[in-house]
Amino acid sequence: MADDVAPVENKNKRFRKDKPWDTDDIDHWKVEKFTAEDNPHPFLEESSFATLFPKYREKYLREIWGHVTSALDKHGIACTLDLVEGSMTVRTTRKTFDPYIILRARDLIKLLSRSVPFTQAVKVLQDDMACDVIKIGNIVRNKERFVKRRQRIIGPNGSTLKAIELLTGCYVLVQGNTVSAMGPHKSLKEVRRIVLDCMKNIHPIYHIKELMIKRELAKDPKLANESWDRFLPKFKKTSVKAKKPKEPTKKKVYTPFPPPQQPSKIDLQLESGEYFLKPSEKKSREHAKKLEAQAEHAKEREEKRKLAFIPPEEPLPTDEAPRKSKKRAADGTPKSSETGNDASDVPKKSKKSSRDGTSKKSKKHEDS
Repeated sequence: MADDVAPVENKNKRFRKDKPWDTDDIDHWKVEKFTAEDNPHPFLEESSFATLFPKYREKYLREIWGHVTSALDKHGIACTLDLVEGSMTVRTTRKTFDPYIILRARDLIKLLSRSVPFTQAVKVLQDDMACDVIKIGNIVRNKERFVKRRQRIIGPNGSTLKAIELLTGCYVLVQGNTVSAMGPHKSLKEVRRIVLDCMKNIHPIYHIKELMIKRELAKDPKLANESWDRFLPKFKKTSVKAKKPKEPTKKKVYTPFPPPQQPSKIDLQLESGEYFLKPSEKKSREHAKKLEAQAEHAKEREEKRKLAFIPPEEPLPTDEAPRKSKKRAADGTPKSSETGNDASDVPKKSKKSSRDGTSKKSKKHEDS
């Protein structure tokens, strides 16, 4: 019974038929080379493209224009260099067999005008090579900020630019307001993302780290059909604190009249009367001013010298008596009033006894 049940047909594949020529050994991404045998008939219409170039590229283009002509002649493309107008033109001829080669020739002259050397720009004529000119001039308004962020793409000594070229497999040239890149289409997409993010203040080192991790993950065949999001780094955007707004300054009162004109040197001389003096009188006045200034300085120096000879303040002998009484009070020696004895109890020597003693000594001295 189970064998009799018909399989459910997918509606999306109802009209899909097996193609006998579509086998597993065919590489669908391979770009087949277009030869003259594929298109033996010439084009019915002539196609042409022109581009302008700056003045400083004129000398270089004149030197290498012979090589440009011979490189394009192999594909049946004619080219002209107009030095008066400052333009380069490419067009198809009767010998052209590849319909897409005119677009590659257009890219060639575009790269030459953007300062890409001819040895590198001529590679755009190959089938596996594409180019992209990224405009960065209108992303940042501030000139200083624009120059700073453009320098980040190059890095110190060109290290950042070299890392981008190695990881993407593209040739990158930063020139003026544009970034010229050459390589496969997938890599050009990465280069454009790195450049535009750098001009939007996202450093290229974040993308370089991501590309390095992807290169290592691509080596593992087990991860071919899995998502790599869990391995890629996630950088959080840190918000920088905004600067405090400045205090509003007081608005100046508008006056339609200009400020009064300051007096000139001649006006000041006229007011003081110095303008009418003779040269000799002016010299004598200046000399007198110098002498006055010298006298003032001399007086100040003399006062400073006298300060060294001023004697310091010393205590007078009358000030010693109260100091001694203060010392006794500090030592705790009792006064006569503090003790129990009165002043009458203390025996005092009379003046007579002292006089008698002196007279007796003098008599003894005379007898001897």
